[in-house]
Amino acid sequence: MNTFELFSPEANRWTSLAPMPSARAGVAVVSLGKRIMVVGGVGENQSPLKVVEVYNIDDGKWKKKSSLREPAMGISITVRDCRVYAAGGMGSDLRPHSFLQQFDMLKDIWVHLAPMPTPRYGATSFLRGTKIYVLGGRQSKYAVNAFEVFDIETRSWTKFPNIPNKRAYSRYVLNDGSVYSLGGLRQGGTYRRPKFTKTVDIFDMEQGGWVKIDRSCFLRKRRADFVSGAIHGRVIVSGGLGNQPTVLETAEIFHPLKNRWESLSPMPTPRCACACTVLKNRLYAIGGVNQVPSSAVEMLSVVET
Repeated sequence: MNTFELFSPEANRWTSLAPMPSARAGVAVVSLGKRIMVVGGVGENQSPLKVVEVYNIDDGKWKKKSSLREPAMGISITVRDCRVYAAGGMGSDLRPHSFLQQFDMLKDIWVHLAPMPTPRYGATSFLRGTKIYVLGGRQSKYAVNAFEVFDIETRSWTKFPNIPNKRAYSRYVLNDGSVYSLGGLRQGGTYRRPKFTKTVDIFDMEQGGWVKIDRSCFLRKRRADFVSGAIHGRVIVSGGLGNQPTVLETAEIFHPLKNRWESLSPMPTPRCACACTVLKNRLYAIGGVNQVPSSAVEMLSVVET
């Protein structure tokens, strides 16, 4: 699809904007001040794209920018100082990439930086200081538990300890100096069947290692492909797929000081595969799937006590 829409929380209203020049799915999106950049994805012919387009909020128009050096979908993207960093992705040959490409908005050029030690697509990445942290992802249909960090100043990669439990469709949340690896689907092997998990792994950013935690810190409900976020120093999960025959509606909140999960009011519209974001200490769940695509948009507000 090429639709492009704006949601105003204050007015609780959606507005249609100028559509993207290129219809696509599986894109990477990043905000650059008053510009929104859309990178790569898969086109209508089901092939990965190298196209890059930028929307200017002031004039309401799209412009094409220099294309990626290689077509890719499932890129993990971060931004720092008007420079965009695009990690990994899956190419036309369906193989995962190890590329790290840097885009300079002022010069409108892409350059290759040192490649990731582990090729993958669909990874989660975030910026902290001058370092880009890249977790998880996939190679073909298999989950990756690699955790690697790129130092923007030295332009080099460092391997961090792997995520202790490898699973697909898990979620990663950064909260008060810790990275939470939550839930997911443990894929089957020769002697194991696929299994939804309630596993929680916690990485301490200051100590530089995964913390040994008690099973009491695990999710209450086994789930994968769910909504997640951090509000007021607490971690929230909601919806997704589990062992039940239907999608989940349950929601949970983790209090680090209490070291336990507690139940929240359920999602009004149960679904999985939602887009989600935290804005002004509110967690938004947008769209998703419940047998058919959902247009539901719902917001969770947690009062700090």
